[in-house]
Amino acid sequence: MRILITNDDGINAPGLVALEEIARDIAGPDGEVWTVAPAFEQSGVGHCISYTHPMLMTELGPRRFAAEGSPADCVLVGLHEVLKDTPPDLVLSGVNKGNNSAENALYSGTLGGAMEAALQGLPAIALSQYFGPANYKADRPFDTAIRHAPDLIRKIIAATPQDDADYRLFYNVNFPPVLPDDVKGVKVAPQGFRRGSHFSAEPHYSPSGKRFLWIKGGNQHVQTAPGSDASVNLDGYVSVTPMRADLTAHDMLGALKDIE
Repeated sequence: MRILITNDDGINAPGLVALEEIARDIAGPDGEVWTVAPAFEQSGVGHCISYTHPMLMTELGPRRFAAEGSPADCVLVGLHEVLKDTPPDLVLSGVNKGNNSAENALYSGTLGGAMEAALQGLPAIALSQYFGPANYKADRPFDTAIRHAPDLIRKIIAATPQDDADYRLFYNVNFPPVLPDDVKGVKVAPQGFRRGSHFSAEPHYSPSGKRFLWIKGGNQHVQTAPGSDASVNLDGYVSVTPMRADLTAHDMLGALKDIE
C-alpha cells in the first residue's frame, strides 16, 4: 500500500512517530509511507484550509514534508503536489495527543485531515490516544495505539463496503486511556456528548497588567451516553465511529416542510 499520513500536533510530534510505525506495519515491506504534516502545531483548527494565503512547503527527508498550514491543507498538498501522479491508497491522521471523542471531534484538526481526504474520494481514518491517570505518564504513552491500530485498521478497511456517496465515509478511532494490555476490545460507537463539560475562555494577566484570554478545555472524563464513544473509551474499549461530512439535520427536513 501507499499511505499518506498527517496530524495536527505538528511534524515533530511524538504521535506522528507512532503513526509512522503504524503506517509502515500496514503498508508492508514493499509499501510506501509518505508524510505531509503541519510545520507548527495546529490543534483545534478543525477542517479549516488556508484559502486566502500561500504556504511554504519544506522537504525534510525522503517522503517527508512539512507545510505551513492546517492538516486539511497538508492533505491537499499531499494529494495535489507531493503524490499528484501516484495517489495514496489510504490517508491516516494522528496519532493525536488526547482524545477526539464526543464534541472534541468538531474542533479536531486530526479529523479535519481525514475529512478532507474523504472529500477527495480516499479512504481515511483519524486516530487519537485518550489520556488518563493510567497512561499519561507512561514511558511510551502511544503504545496502546501502536499495539492495537494496525490490525484494527485492516479490519476497518476490509469491512467497509464500496462507498460511492457524495460525502464519503471516514472513521474516527479513539484508543482508551489505559495501557496496551488493559484494552478490553473494540466497540463501534456513535459520537457522544459530554453534558456540562465544554470549552471556555479564561483570563490571565501578564506582569505588565495586560489581560489575555486562554481557551480552556472541559473535563475529559465526563461520561457520555452509554455505548457512545467517550463512554466506551473510559470503560477501556477502542471506539470506532463512522462519519460523513454531511451536516444536514435529516430528521428536520420533513418537519420544516410547512415553511416552504
